[in-house]
Amino acid sequence: MSAAIAVAVLGASLSLNGVFRGWVWLVPAITTVFIVGLTLAVLRALRVHPVLTTVGGLIALVFILDFTFFRPESIAGFIPSGATLDTLGQFLKRAGETVVSETAPVSPNAGIVFVACAGLGLATVLIDALAVPLGMPATSGLGLLVVLVFPATIKPQSVGLGGFLAAAVGFILILGCSQWFAPDSRLQNDTAHGTGQLKRSMVIGGVALVLGLLLPLAVPGFERGTFPVGSRLNPWGVSNGLNPMITLGNSLRDPTGDGSITYATSSTAPVYLRSVTIDKFDGDTWAPDDREASRRIGPGRMAPDYPLPSELVRQVTVVDTGQFTSPYLPVPYAPTAVDGLSGRWSWDPETLSIRGEDGTTRNQQYTVYSALPALTPATLSQDNSKPTSISQDFIQLPSNVPDIVKNTAKTVTAGANGNYAKAMAIQDYLRSSQFTYSLQAPVQGGYDGNGMSVLADFLQQKSGYCVHFASAMAVMARLEGIPSRIAVGYAPGHSTGATVAVAGQEPLPEFQVDSRDAHAWPELYFEGVGWVAFEPTPSRGVVPAYASEPVAAGGPSTNLHDENLVPGSSTPAPSTAAVPPLAGPGVGAGTATGSGTALYVTATALLLAVLVASPRLVRSGIRARRLRPVRAQQPGSARAAGVAPPRDGPVLAWAELQDLATDYGVPPVPSETPRHFAARLGTSAALGAPVAAASPSGASDDAGQRALASLTGDFERQRYGPPAGIPAIAAAAAEQADSAAARIAAVRAAFRRNASWIAVFRADWFPPSLMSRWFQLLWSPFRWLGGISAAAARRAAASLQGLFEAIRWRR
Repeated sequence: MSAAIAVAVLGASLSLNGVFRGWVWLVPAITTVFIVGLTLAVLRALRVHPVLTTVGGLIALVFILDFTFFRPESIAGFIPSGATLDTLGQFLKRAGETVVSETAPVSPNAGIVFVACAGLGLATVLIDALAVPLGMPATSGLGLLVVLVFPATIKPQSVGLGGFLAAAVGFILILGCSQWFAPDSRLQNDTAHGTGQLKRSMVIGGVALVLGLLLPLAVPGFERGTFPVGSRLNPWGVSNGLNPMITLGNSLRDPTGDGSITYATSSTAPVYLRSVTIDKFDGDTWAPDDREASRRIGPGRMAPDYPLPSELVRQVTVVDTGQFTSPYLPVPYAPTAVDGLSGRWSWDPETLSIRGEDGTTRNQQYTVYSALPALTPATLSQDNSKPTSISQDFIQLPSNVPDIVKNTAKTVTAGANGNYAKAMAIQDYLRSSQFTYSLQAPVQGGYDGNGMSVLADFLQQKSGYCVHFASAMAVMARLEGIPSRIAVGYAPGHSTGATVAVAGQEPLPEFQVDSRDAHAWPELYFEGVGWVAFEPTPSRGVVPAYASEPVAAGGPSTNLHDENLVPGSSTPAPSTAAVPPLAGPGVGAGTATGSGTALYVTATALLLAVLVASPRLVRSGIRARRLRPVRAQQPGSARAAGVAPPRDGPVLAWAELQDLATDYGVPPVPSETPRHFAARLGTSAALGAPVAAASPSGASDDAGQRALASLTGDFERQRYGPPAGIPAIAAAAAEQADSAAARIAAVRAAFRRNASWIAVFRADWFPPSLMSRWFQLLWSPFRWLGGISAAAARRAAASLQGLFEAIRWRR
């Protein structure tokens, strides 16, 4: 049973590939589950109390986690100490940063791998407790469900077919072991405990699987695709566009370009479509602050709550969102009014972000009126005062700012006088040739996200995409006392060549953006001017005229969608120099790729080996349980759990004899008596009958014949003889039970001597006695559905017949 549980948990854990990058996490996961399962199996074999067995499993989990992750800080390498708890806190903090600030697949750092291994170990103990001591194996699927929930909600491709099938196979093994490994000694025949329950469980499981395939098509909250592949559980709603910051990298890496939006604008400068403002930073991640208390309903007339200059540049933009779905409305900044929306919308005076209250952006066509100050370097250079007209939240920073971020900001802005000069120094530094734009480097280097630790890694590696550049500039600006925030939306797209007619305007040129144009950029506040956008990301977006200075061209880019930039923009042309692939810290690229492939191949080979060997393992387990030696018991004492009393030994031995005969081609016939079956088996070639001379030696197997006769006699005496309560008979029964294993071994040896190697291979690895039961279990849902259909057809026919007879009677 413990092996089946370990297989089920590890099979379900395969779905975590895609949540974690690569297969480095698999080795500690296998080690953890194996040690916990082995401990539970040993304690149960020693007949330790079930509660103590569960406690022992938890202790083993603590020891193996301590040995794997905290060995240097531990006593004797596996006993926790005070230093272990300190390191544990660091691991949990790192895991928390990974969860909130990195995108799937996340880097398998020690913190997140520790949490995963601890979770899998706890799932193993939980499933074992449900399946064995509590006797509820069917509910053990809840433990597997806990493992599957994480990839179902995080991975864009959901659980995946491999992980789902592996978990299903493991669950079936748990059900099979719970039935076939524990025959009920209270029954005179060898009917497995709860056979009807097992069939019902299989039927319910089959129906649940069918419903699981169909429900995602009807239940809101599942994205497109067929479960379990592509049907991702998304409780936050469907979105084929971008989600703020966290999924921006995945949107950029999406080669399909989902969430297409078209817009036409009167602006002569490239237009950024802005969806949401990210202004709350706690050190772990940037996040939007929706400010529910101050939001206003209806974007028909909008104005910020900070002063603007009198001279404004006004523009009109017509937007068609198509299938793009998001609660935040993409608009050019700064909107003064939005017309044509369906549904109820609200907006934030602090950020001018527009959010749907009872709908989304899907299939919306609307007109945006916006206005921006006429900005020049001279205008921005005049502001050197500390802002007083906005909240101080925009300059707050957490206490965990890494030294590399502080030192970089101080070095870059050294000698810069005024806020504008400091902002330009930071932008020029990030756009310099020291940095490269890359969608893959953060994934390979393990710093894909926007937390403080991620920002520190980015400044060391000097390669990333817009999230990293925008976060770096926003944080460094706050370090220098400049209010900052991050805008998330779309960089200027590409022209469609069409025009859109708008009343009171000349035909407006139309542009198109999709998920590959998803972008993040920083906005800095200047007193008397408002929020001003900058573009620190090299080879991406368009640098505004007020922020353009002759600087060295940005480093090479690995962006695959640069052709979508607006023609004629001021962005320097990226170099065509090749970018060498970046590997994880301390690991070469080739080594990382090779080790990941090797781990993948190893894990696949292990899974296949377990699947191929499972019939043999299960059949051996059944034989061992049936022939387990009986311990002497005191009169009146309760028998040990799971061990048959002596009087049941002949019954279990007879069941094993019948299964052996089935495995070697002589299955019993239901109408046969035990004596007739034994006679037919004794005269068959499988047991080396003298008349057939089928044995390679040409003679019968006398040991096998004698063992067959003895087993038959014992079974007949137990079944048809006097009660077993007589002391002499009970003692004889105990002696027979103890010798049953030797006699079964003699019969099995005879079968093997007289069978071909193909028959022996089939009996060992794919025993017909077991495979037939498994096939029956797998087919039982269809038989049940067929029976229901037939019963429904009979009832319908009977109803129609009754109706026709009633009509004839009335006539």
